[in-house]
Amino acid sequence: MNRKKLSLIILIFAIGCLTGAIIFYLITAPRQSIPIYRDITEPVKSFAEIVKAVSPSVVNISTTRTVQTPPTLEDLFEFLPPFGNSHSKKWKEMSMGSGVIVSNDGYLLTNYHVVEQAEDIKVTLYDRRTFKATIIGADPKTDLAVIKINAKDLPVAPWGDSDKLQVGDFVLAIGNPYGLTHTVTMGIISATGRADVGIADYEDFIQTDAAINPGNSGGPLVNIKGEIIGINTAIFSRTGGYQGIGFAVPSNMARVIKDSLIKEGKVIRGWIGIMVQDLTAELAEKFGLKEPYGVIVTDVTKQSPAYRAGLRRGDIIIEYDGKQITESAILKNLVAQSKVGSIVNLKIFREGQNYTTSVTIAQLPSEQFQETKIFKKTTGKFENPFKGISVIDLESSMAKQIGADPEDRGVVVYKIEPGSPAETAGLRKGDLIMEIERQKILSASDFQRAIQKISKPDVLVLINRGGKKFYMILGS
Repeated sequence: MNRKKLSLIILIFAIGCLTGAIIFYLITAPRQSIPIYRDITEPVKSFAEIVKAVSPSVVNISTTRTVQTPPTLEDLFEFLPPFGNSHSKKWKEMSMGSGVIVSNDGYLLTNYHVVEQAEDIKVTLYDRRTFKATIIGADPKTDLAVIKINAKDLPVAPWGDSDKLQVGDFVLAIGNPYGLTHTVTMGIISATGRADVGIADYEDFIQTDAAINPGNSGGPLVNIKGEIIGINTAIFSRTGGYQGIGFAVPSNMARVIKDSLIKEGKVIRGWIGIMVQDLTAELAEKFGLKEPYGVIVTDVTKQSPAYRAGLRRGDIIIEYDGKQITESAILKNLVAQSKVGSIVNLKIFREGQNYTTSVTIAQLPSEQFQETKIFKKTTGKFENPFKGISVIDLESSMAKQIGADPEDRGVVVYKIEPGSPAETAGLRKGDLIMEIERQKILSASDFQRAIQKISKPDVLVLINRGGKKFYMILGS
């Protein structure tokens, strides 16, 4: 009997141990699930600590400038001889903006348009001390400027890496909208890499829905680590006020500009000597690419770094220094930010093959790196896309008038019928046709032979318009 009880006790104990082991495994075993951020499982209840840390580095900037208007019709009549001379009206205009301290010895970063043509600049710190500021350097092409105040031991906020931003990340905008000092608004990253806004020559904007209003310009956009990841620059608005779309210069671009302005007083940009245009699906097909990634080289400046590296018109640049190129604005920014004298590898697509070449970055002498807009093909029945136009040989006396270089060759469109396929596709009077289907056109005879060979509804054409060269597709 005792043995039976002992066996029963042992059995119950074994079952209990087995059950416990199973439960322990189920609790502790790793589960296959989609990982989520710790920040989401533990929501941020307040951004107060971040604001306290960053706000002391944000400043208020007030400027004064003289504004002059031309004389009105009434002024002209009032001051006609012998009564006097016409005059324009002048007055002092005051404006406000924001800025951020970037060094403890008094250098501040703001937008160029905040201090543009300012005769007097006053900076008010977080502790309400005020200082007069001077402009150290300005870069209208990115709408950034560095100013300096005579102060020491200033608080400086850390910089973040804007390349690591993701759409949906929380951000804070700190500034002085409408003169309301140290206002903080919250939002998310709505988009990155905005390069078609039309605000500056070099654009790579962060788009955010954090409320940005007049007076916020020049203030920082901050992540939830308290790092500056952008400089608030502009808003998209039909009313002049906040409508949920704001733009900030990314920190990685702003830091390069800031360092150059402090060190040199100006921005030294890289240059390789090419003109490019974006690649569309239609153009990709014409050039033999399976996917529309890359930018087309439409012109190469003689004796430029690109020329010496062997780049040709019609090459498609796929990668720059290991970074994929999806649009011309990306390449433009990468080249501009490259250090003069550095060597960069380019991956190009040419006539069905990929090639790699290296180019030595030179200093940008002027705005020779340009991009051109795309002319999309139209739809309709197949007819010769050149029907309705007349061309003449390019004479040397005519080249300067149409903006062509002395060495350029082609035929000039001097007549085009309204509503013709060529006009519909975007061809204009005065355009210089340099290539048809990648074949050079040197004379009107070449042009006639080329168009007689056309046996398809769309034709690839290289155009020179006012000095800008670009490819377009004529036809249906």
